Amino acid sequence: MAVNLPETPSGAPSDPAAQDAPITPIARDSRNAQDAPSAHRVPGGRAEARRRARGSGGRRADRPGGNGRAGRSGRRPRPWWIELPMMAVVGLAVALLIKTCLFQVFSIPSGSMENTLRIGDRVGVNKLAPLTGWEPEPGQPVVFKDPGGWLPPQPTDSNPVTNTVSSALSFVGLVPPKDDNYLVKRVIATGGQTVQCDGTTLSVDGRKVDEPYLHPGDDSCAGLDFGPVKVPAGYVWVEGDHRSDSSDSRYHQRGPGGGAVPVSNVVGPVSAVVWPLNHLDWFGWTGR
Repeated sequence: MAVNLPETPSGAPSDPAAQDAPITPIARDSRNAQDAPSAHRVPGGRAEARRRARGSGGRRADRPGGNGRAGRSGRRPRPWWIELPMMAVVGLAVALLIKTCLFQVFSIPSGSMENTLRIGDRVGVNKLAPLTGWEPEPGQPVVFKDPGGWLPPQPTDSNPVTNTVSSALSFVGLVPPKDDNYLVKRVIATGGQTVQCDGTTLSVDGRKVDEPYLHPGDDSCAGLDFGPVKVPAGYVWVEGDHRSDSSDSRYHQRGPGGGAVPVSNVVGPVSAVVWPLNHLDWFGWTGR
């Protein structure tokens, strides 16, 4: 008996096994790609991509500004023969700034201010005070430039080398001024006040001055009476604490200012004794 078989649709495979073969889906997104068998993945996969990224990142890090070894090391240090001169220049600049605007060291050459200041003491003078409006007041020890004729000519160093070195150190304030034409005394009266000494009593504007700083054995006049003297405006009358061993305003009344010192010559108040260590003392920002 004849059997009529169903017609095979045109274009379809004639093998029945081919009809039942599963169709492998094509990866259409990254999620399906990850689930695909390894045989269908890109050679190397994610591990290879990470290696390539690390390799390219390392090469970029070696460039200026990167994160590699060159970026971490920073600039190369300067050689010591460059660093030392630079440090010396900076140190001298700081010392010059301190000497110009803050403090300057002066040496005490005589006993005219004993026992407050002794021979060989190094005192720190506050040079910032005059820049901030300070003006000398009675009772304050001050350093001032010789107004003329108070000091004899100072000896000079005949050795050109040591003379140059001492001049340079003096200029930046590391040692006392080379010319040493400065004096230190105590302010007794200021411009417009009247000062007088009679017997053992010193008076300013008719009032007795109490002087606990005087050298033991001295009195206020030390055998030299004077006055009354009116101090010119813009001047100060100064005397030493060792009254019997001080060539001060009392002995220069025939000079300029009648013995008084121009305020413009005053460097500043003595704030402290900075050397020697066994005589350190602090007089305050504007002196005692």
